[in-house]
Amino acid sequence: MATRAKRRRVAGPVGGDPDPDPVAGFLSWCRRVGLELSPKVAVSRQGTVAGYGMVARESVQPGELLFAVPRAALLSQHTCSIGGLLEQERGALQSQSGWVPLLLALLHELQAPASPWSPYFAMWPELGRLEHPMFWPEEERRRLLQGTGVPEAVEKDLANIRTEYYSIVLPFMEAHPDLFSPRVRSLELYHQLVALVMAYSFQEPLEEEEDEKEPNSPLMVPAADILNHLANHNANLEYSPNCLRMVATQPIPKGHEIFNTYGQMANWQLIHMYGFVEPYPDNTDDTADIQMVTVREAALLGTKVEAERLLLYERWDFLCKLEMVGEEGAFVIGREEVLTEEELTTTLKVLCMPAEEFREFKDQDGWGDDKREEESLTVTNIPRLKASWRQLLRDSVLLTLQTYATDLKSEQDLLSNKEVYTKLSSREQQALQVRYGQKMILHQLLELTS
Repeated sequence: MATRAKRRRVAGPVGGDPDPDPVAGFLSWCRRVGLELSPKVAVSRQGTVAGYGMVARESVQPGELLFAVPRAALLSQHTCSIGGLLEQERGALQSQSGWVPLLLALLHELQAPASPWSPYFAMWPELGRLEHPMFWPEEERRRLLQGTGVPEAVEKDLANIRTEYYSIVLPFMEAHPDLFSPRVRSLELYHQLVALVMAYSFQEPLEEEEDEKEPNSPLMVPAADILNHLANHNANLEYSPNCLRMVATQPIPKGHEIFNTYGQMANWQLIHMYGFVEPYPDNTDDTADIQMVTVREAALLGTKVEAERLLLYERWDFLCKLEMVGEEGAFVIGREEVLTEEELTTTLKVLCMPAEEFREFKDQDGWGDDKREEESLTVTNIPRLKASWRQLLRDSVLLTLQTYATDLKSEQDLLSNKEVYTKLSSREQQALQVRYGQKMILHQLLELTS
């Protein structure tokens, strides 16, 4: 993961005094803990897209090491000073997010005057000024991001954070008053740290043979979380037994910023998890969602009598049984590919096939392996789909477009008028980019299905 925050602070631990020069303090700390920065890179605010970032002092070639972080410098539930207690209480700290042990580690270290990570904390953004939509007033979030999926994701987060805090985190802190001062026992601070972990932490990928295991716990990686994100990034984090290495993946000219990737993230995910977006058309990983239930709704609009409606629900239940659809799922459409190709293909086929064919299909419990090649669903071959499939897809897109408060034309007018655009608040600009990117993909689908 990791983020670029709009504003960075100069501060020590919670309640501590501001550090007059956080970069100097951080670089000195890096030397002490054996975190090696290449002489070709610099941590800077100059020449970076937002807040701090890392810039090339000299040109860098692909494969060159930019920095290496020894595992002892990582901040996790295992390396923090209460790691033994967190391990001992592991069963009681289980949660839906899986982040509680790391969050407790941060709550403890932030208020510890002698925390080994204090110079690292001084590089963090000011917690009270994080720009994630979870910190926007609800009315603003709904007004600016209606239809994008962000308000719903935030509501779920807020409910989970509150439950996790009052049922697990606060009781643990109250049971160990010697380890957690009253000033860190706060739901507001916990919210802020969840956003920080969402934005700044990393998760070590599982080995291929470990795919069935639970994902690894998140960890904080000093230096790596300074890098900002781009879909077209030029560096990548590699994991090895002794250290984590940031390596250049493209030539980086002198003076250019070094960008990591936080994964293939659509703009709605970037704003939700990190508080920023990539302006259109830079985010090549952008997507638009069509809610699965919206396709059911579009299909229902085509039914005329009760028998047809009942058959449609039977088809839908069968798709649920095949695990192709669900009440809360979405079909995800990228600029060039359908990311949920199998699910959407199966859904269109089952909802559009003649009744007799459906009975036969249901008796066989689906296809088996005889899927025909011409039915693979890339964006380019949508015009070649059966007319009934195209119509259902088109009707679903039209219903999806109705969920936004504005239309594509009004967004285009805002984006093309620089004078008006620059007068928008940062939140208005970011939300506009999210909506516009999604609508461009949906309108492309409209053209392809017409």
